[in-house]
Amino acid sequence: MPVMNLYVPGLDKGKGLYFLFIKAETKTPSGLVARPVLTSYYKSQQFKTRPYDPYNVYTSPNETILCVDSFQSMYSQMLCGLMYREEVLRCGAVFASGLVRAIKFLQVNWEELALDIETGNLSDKITDSSVRECISKILKPDPDLARFVREECCEGNWEGIITRIWPNTKYLDVIVTGAMAQYIPILDYYSGNLPKTCTMYASSECYFGLNLTPMVKPSEVCYTIMPNMGYFEFIPHDPSNPVTISRDSPPKLLDLADLELGKEYELVISTYSGLCRYRVGDILQVKGFHNSAPQFKFIRRKNVLLSIDADKTDENELQSAVENASELLKKFNTTVVEYTSYGDTKTIPGHYVIYWELLVKDPSNGPTADVLDQCCLAMEEALNSVYRQSRVADNSIGPLEIRIVQNGTFEELMDYAISRGASINQYKVPRCVSFTPIMELLDSRVVSVHFSPSAPHWTSERRF
Repeated sequence: MPVMNLYVPGLDKGKGLYFLFIKAETKTPSGLVARPVLTSYYKSQQFKTRPYDPYNVYTSPNETILCVDSFQSMYSQMLCGLMYREEVLRCGAVFASGLVRAIKFLQVNWEELALDIETGNLSDKITDSSVRECISKILKPDPDLARFVREECCEGNWEGIITRIWPNTKYLDVIVTGAMAQYIPILDYYSGNLPKTCTMYASSECYFGLNLTPMVKPSEVCYTIMPNMGYFEFIPHDPSNPVTISRDSPPKLLDLADLELGKEYELVISTYSGLCRYRVGDILQVKGFHNSAPQFKFIRRKNVLLSIDADKTDENELQSAVENASELLKKFNTTVVEYTSYGDTKTIPGHYVIYWELLVKDPSNGPTADVLDQCCLAMEEALNSVYRQSRVADNSIGPLEIRIVQNGTFEELMDYAISRGASINQYKVPRCVSFTPIMELLDSRVVSVHFSPSAPHWTSERRF
């Protein structure tokens, strides 16, 4: 906040509309509680009894943040945000996907929210007693505000909706680097191109650094490492010549003082809480220096193919999921010839899309649409617990989709790549695509579309 106040003065004169949520806790076999770092913080006394700070006043009462039911939490936080709309100076969520989900929630539920504001009575859908109690203290009948909400939402025009409903908003406080960059266009649409500030670089394991120039474009964001947060080391990373690391050939580790401008590195940390030389999995590039401290641009998560929210799916996991689903095709004498994927964020919530090319050896006994729907579910069952929790408990990821393409589609894909200069000897089918012409080619060859018929299995009883 001291950094933000240099660029946006007066942030102590209003409130922040932040959509913050906790996730369900899990337990290890020995009974220890396991939970995400932000859930741990929000449930701690440090958060619940934090001293008053005029620079960090939220529209959402603690009780709305601590409600484990995602619908009730979102509904009550949005309601409070509408009631305090003229006091809101900044809007945000942890990830860009969270803020997009909040606006989509408003699109679906604005009529009931307006009714609550008009009557001063909270919807019966909110059953959490602590949420009802805290909202009852601030919800009063306000017909004028209810009329305003209806006028802004009834025509279905959502362009600039953030600045129309919260007119004093100065910026969006969301992470839009890395995989979250895919949400920049929709946030620009909703906010009328408000600045998007990526204020910090952190993970569950450690806080790493600050963005000392928070008002720059997302593509220009750099983070300055704070060396007092842990001990930071770096493995040189060359995409064209990956390093093989084994017990017999440990990597060469560099200190902060040894890094070079323009080079890429994999981050390794040792923390006060006991992690020793832990590989975070982030690839960073040195873009400059603040005094002598390197400033990094986040390049990508190492080996991550797909990410919609907090989920991270790598190539090996995607391959295992495809193999798991392929078992359902064996009785139909059918196999998956090739596949690729992408994360579709045009829908809210976003979801995984998998393109399959099938070899059906007996066309008279090929897999039915119901079987292919079950293949979607089988893939989801094989993905990690973070993905399945996001699907089941958090509703932050939509049902997985499989698109069946015509035979020969992936040969066309190779021909296209070769026409652009790829080597026919070294060509490999990309397991994740984002290049528009390739996606247009794939979509033009789709013969059927299938979705998971139900949510995958997920339980808070985690087995390690």
